[in-house]
This record gives sequence, structure tokens and C-alpha cells, in this order.
Amino acid sequence: MPALSSNPARPAAVVLLSGGLDSATTLAIAQASGYACHCLTVDYGQRHRAEINAAANLVRTLGADEHRVMQVQLGDFGGSALTDARIAVPTDGVAGGIPVTYVPARNTIMLALALAWAEVLPSGDIFVGVNAVDYSGYPDCRPEFIKAFEEMANLATKIAVEGTRLRIRAPLIGMSKAEIIRRGSELGVDFSLTVSCYQANDVGQACGVCDSCRLRRAGFSAAGIPDPTRYIG
Repeated sequence: MPALSSNPARPAAVVLLSGGLDSATTLAIAQASGYACHCLTVDYGQRHRAEINAAANLVRTLGADEHRVMQVQLGDFGGSALTDARIAVPTDGVAGGIPVTYVPARNTIMLALALAWAEVLPSGDIFVGVNAVDYSGYPDCRPEFIKAFEEMANLATKIAVEGTRLRIRAPLIGMSKAEIIRRGSELGVDFSLTVSCYQANDVGQACGVCDSCRLRRAGFSAAGIPDPTRYIG
């Protein structure tokens, strides 16, 4: 879609916006930090497609200079409960190890797409809402991964070789879910618009029992903030 607004006085940033709680807070942080935000939502064939609509709603309420949705069919490979309907989403509670909801190379691919857009804008800053505290064991949510990707980006791009240092900004990476919720609330995020559930229905209602729902519910409880999530039933 075309740019919603433009202000050359603000530095441009690409913000990966999934439509979930974490990415919504990340967008709010980027906005509050004075960036002109260019939001990228990736339609990768996920079963919880209501989050794509949620991302558009968040852009309308929080504001952004531009919002694009890009299709990359990771479902063609499968290998995850989020992209292969034959693999059930776990509902028995958060367990150890890397769960079947891990999508192979998802954050690497999304950051690569954001990096390509950043080169074109141009922008030296990419925001991503990964979190290494209250997360489901995904290896591509760790600080080591973010650092390694940033190093690669500064070796492999024209913009960096010509003098613009690229930064992968992960403002939530060391925060608990409760801390993220409190920060988002301070910045005016309407969490009722966000969709975190791994198997939300078409109108964004959450199952309440998948890992993501459990972490989200516990976060609101720990933050002492009423949970605005719309649950099925």
C-alpha cells in the first residue's frame, strides 16, 4: 500500500510487524523513538492468518509511514505446526526444547526481507520484536542470532559498504512478557487488536491453550493488567 505519511526529518526504520503483542510494542517503541516506521508483515503461509489483519489494524491505530505485506510461502516446505496442517499445535503446556511450532529459518528470512527494504529506503535501522526471556525455545530469538545477523548485514550490503552502519534493534529481547505488556500499555498499544494465538480463528479469537496463549495470559496476569484477549467460546 502507498505511504500513509512522510516526514524526512525523522530517520527511516523498517519494523517487522506480525500483528502480535511483541511486534505491536516494538512498533510503538520505534515510533516513540522518533523513527519514520515502514512496517513489513510477512504472509508466510501461517495457519493463524488473522494476525495479518491484526497488523493492518495496528498500523491504523499506532501509525506508520508505510505498511507492506509480502508473501513467502514457507508452507511449501512445511516442517512446522504453524505451516503444516498435518502437525498438531501443542496444547499441553510450555515444554522444554525446540517445539514443533518453530518455523525453519523464519526470522532469518524475515530479517533478510527487512534488510532488502532497508537498503532501498535507505535506512540503517531494522526493528524486530524477538524475545529471549518468555519465549518458546526458538533459536532465532536469541541475542547471539541477532548479533550474528547484524554482522552479516554489515558485510553483505551495498549500503553498509558505502558507510551506513546497519543496526538490528531488538528492544524486547531481555524483557519478560509482563515487562513488554507494561511498556506497550505505557505507549498506548491497544492489545485487544493483537493476535498471538498459534491457531486463532478467522476473526482473531484465541484458543487459550497453545504455548503462545499461555505465555500471553501469564504475562497479563504478572503485569497486573486485565487481559483483553478474545477467546473462543
